[in-house]
Amino acid sequence: MKCLLFIAVAASGWAQADLTGVWSNATPTPFERPRELGGREFYTAAELAENAKKALQPGAADVLAGTGAHYNFEQFGLDPNQSKQTLTQRTSIVVEPKDGRLPPANAAGRQRAAARAELRKGKGLYDGPETRPLSERCIIWPYAGPPMLPEAYNNNIQIEQGPGFVVIIEEMNHDARVIPLDGSAHPSGRIRAYMGDSRGHWEGKTLVVDTTNYSEKLNFRGSSENLHVVERFTRTSSDSILYQFTVEDLQTWDLPWKGELTLAKTEGPVFEFACHEGNYGMANTLRGARAEEAK
Repeated sequence: MKCLLFIAVAASGWAQADLTGVWSNATPTPFERPRELGGREFYTAAELAENAKKALQPGAADVLAGTGAHYNFEQFGLDPNQSKQTLTQRTSIVVEPKDGRLPPANAAGRQRAAARAELRKGKGLYDGPETRPLSERCIIWPYAGPPMLPEAYNNNIQIEQGPGFVVIIEEMNHDARVIPLDGSAHPSGRIRAYMGDSRGHWEGKTLVVDTTNYSEKLNFRGSSENLHVVERFTRTSSDSILYQFTVEDLQTWDLPWKGELTLAKTEGPVFEFACHEGNYGMANTLRGARAEEAK
């Protein structure tokens, strides 16, 4: 029986590399390279040591949240240091273009961005729950992936492998991707999903995941439904996975762009992310909009 199980596992590609476990993609490395660093791809050893010190200091809530709110992030479990962080000498997660920054949006991308801005300006965003952001409605977190980018908190990722499939479970908004490894094609373009449709295969010991068929409702940094993401997972040591990704969307950027970061092994389990913002916050937001209209 054990022999038969091994044959089934090997045939599925499960034996190529073991990616199972709980990992964290938390990192103080910025998504885009600070402009003052110009073309510098890497920090010096001294700068890295200084960054390591800063990474251990909880940031101000108003800075981390991007608001004027003042409360203790540690008290409410929102301290990013609760996730295992990985420091590298890279000055940005974006590695191509070489300046470490996203390509500028093209005409189609700018047009969509302007339409979204007009919707906000025209108050249409507050007409009803259907027009509120997907993350506020607890449906999907746009940066949970793919590609999977670090958040201020809830940065754990659980990977499970089995015959013919790999499953990636995101702590943020408890999303899961079930990725077939059977060589099957993506479904018809008429079938769309918030996280797209992911298909995987092995290239040596690297798991390559190709994702297309995104919903037009997803807004990943201004992307369209033509978003195409290729991820590469390579186990580099007992406690780390090199995660690389390429993003392409000719309806948003004229050029593809790439990024990479390290997934660090961490302790499980991954607890449920129970999203409750929509229970009270959304109702209050809409009441506030009706009150503004009544004025």
